[in-house]
Amino acid sequence: MPRFRIGIIGCGSVAQIVHLPTLYQLGDLFEVTAICDVSDNVLAGVGGAWGIESRLRDYRELLALDTVDAVLIANPGAVHAEVTIAALGAGKHVLVEKPMCLTLAENDAIVAAQARSGKIVQVGTMRRYAPAFIEACRIVQSMDDIRLARVHDIIGGNALVIDPTSRVIKADDLPASASATLRRRRDELIRAAIGDAPADLRTAYTMMLGLSTHDTSAMREMLGMPLRVLHAAQRQGGRYMTTVFDYGAFVCLFSTGADNIPRYDTCLEVFGESRVIRVDYDTPFVRNLPITLSITESGDGVSQTRSVTHPGWGDAFTEEWRAFHHSLVSGEPPKASPQDFRQDLLLYQAMIQRMAEGAGETG
Repeated sequence: MPRFRIGIIGCGSVAQIVHLPTLYQLGDLFEVTAICDVSDNVLAGVGGAWGIESRLRDYRELLALDTVDAVLIANPGAVHAEVTIAALGAGKHVLVEKPMCLTLAENDAIVAAQARSGKIVQVGTMRRYAPAFIEACRIVQSMDDIRLARVHDIIGGNALVIDPTSRVIKADDLPASASATLRRRRDELIRAAIGDAPADLRTAYTMMLGLSTHDTSAMREMLGMPLRVLHAAQRQGGRYMTTVFDYGAFVCLFSTGADNIPRYDTCLEVFGESRVIRVDYDTPFVRNLPITLSITESGDGVSQTRSVTHPGWGDAFTEEWRAFHHSLVSGEPPKASPQDFRQDLLLYQAMIQRMAEGAGETG
């Protein structure tokens, strides 16, 4: 199989804890040949730990390397679009962490840049590549009696899991102004996306772009694009949200939030007349934790059976990278494409509109 040379742009926690070990595991398919980060501490630490000699502070210098075939973009989301477009212009394939971008205008610019380049762009919604999820989609899409669906995602802060389980080399050599500049850029893009919305709606939109991208993209793959947003509300400054998506014959209930309990309470669930299909996820920051498929059913209306399937040890990130490799070799576009991500942005704008319409209901 062809072995592709990967440059990593942004070497923070997800790159250190997940992507680098995954690429090492898939050493027959990929080789990391260059890294880029704005922190000298991170470059030195990550480069030294993984034996990567090419260490750059400017992503443009990495994109100019002829020793890089494709890039992982894992720097802050506010600059994902800029770097993705530049990478395509430099003739590189792209796997970009979610969110791919923050606005529809950025999304359309990426689609245009990809069309010009002919290169692959895959968005990092790795949950969709888990074998348990793929099997659940196969079953659900054969059901003609769906009565209700549910998407639920309540998590503790990532640091609650990362700090006791991983060593992360931190960018503690950067001035405070660097973070402030990124926040301003993010705020400008959010304003461009949803207008001069109140702070709680801006926070809600930020959460949608981050955590909710996993949920809504998986929901769409399993059930299709909803007809409309019937209801959406946020509370606690935008940190907790509920939405009701209209699928015609049934609705999908969406709920999400972040608290201080070190766990992931994350599932997709579809209710039929005599069968319930459920996929459960755990934290991605501990590799290879089980992602399971549960089926509860009754054939006679009296007894019930429940099976829990763990399709095999492995990680959704590993399957995501395998899928990326398949697209690079075959030229087939990934399911998590820029065009696909645009559907999430459309849903988020509709959710924000519903939240704004119901804002007066909070009293």
